[in-house]
Amino acid sequence: MKYLIAGAGGFIGGHLVKSLMDEGHEVVCADIKPLEFWFQTFEQNVNYSLDLKDYQNCLKVTKNIDYIYNMACNMGGMGFIENNKAECMLSVLINTNLLRACIENKIKKYFFSSSACVYNADKQMEVFVPGLKEEDAYPAQPEDGYGWEKLFSERMCRHFYEDFGLETRIVRYHNVYGPLGTYDGGREKAPAALCRKICLAKINKQKEIDVWGDGEQTRSFMFIDDCIEGTKKLFNSSLKDVYNIGSDEQVSINQMISTIEDIADFKVNKNYLLDKPKGVRGRSSDNVKIKKDLNWAPSTKLKDGLNTTYKWIHNQILSGENSKKYTRSY
Repeated sequence: MKYLIAGAGGFIGGHLVKSLMDEGHEVVCADIKPLEFWFQTFEQNVNYSLDLKDYQNCLKVTKNIDYIYNMACNMGGMGFIENNKAECMLSVLINTNLLRACIENKIKKYFFSSSACVYNADKQMEVFVPGLKEEDAYPAQPEDGYGWEKLFSERMCRHFYEDFGLETRIVRYHNVYGPLGTYDGGREKAPAALCRKICLAKINKQKEIDVWGDGEQTRSFMFIDDCIEGTKKLFNSSLKDVYNIGSDEQVSINQMISTIEDIADFKVNKNYLLDKPKGVRGRSSDNVKIKKDLNWAPSTKLKDGLNTTYKWIHNQILSGENSKKYTRSY
């Protein structure tokens, strides 16, 4: 089959491209970033560097395509999305115009990558909260900006199925991490940021790192291999509901720091920055629905995923290889 990956130059998109290629599929790739800043590139693919907020560009890249994975959006860690709400919301144009192009070019199936940021904030006000169930997105009170864009785009996918018969699949990702992704520059998420900070502290023989918030806020984190496996399984299924794809192994930021310290064999003191963006107090994935309907859930333990991620970031820092690619803030 012939796939289009929108956002192919990003972290999840790059891993997905490689996985589909390994299965023998033809893959067309599109991303707004210049090609030299894509996290992974493959010369045998058709690679477009263009802005998918533009409808004409969407028509161009979707021509003669069977299936689309839309992984494209303007996003990053909590520091980025809390300070760039308008920019995050403009990603609605990507989903809107890709959906319009799907109808025009008769796409067989369309995937939208949503986020746990769509969930009602009232259910995330304490640490170690129960896992968020898919129905907990309503009544709506998502993360301002980024979360609203994702929730609106979910509904648009649903209505394109209802009104036009376009097969759509939607997942809500919970904090995906792993190698070959951003670890510096302002858009990195907590696992990569903390791996970088502890790695640099060890290299430079420093005993303190900055931590946003009090470190007691809790999250679950999903390793990239689980993300790709679950994404493809759901895409290839007949399931049309919205599903969580995330780990249910909820930990505090302080606990994650302790795990990375053990991996690095280096202890640090924590300088808590209480004025920095912290997001909700607690968030985790409830996996009952996906286990029941798809007989699948993420299986990588956080310590194992962090071990792989830390070693990759450590090697990147020491070698400087691809530093422009992985540490850009855009």
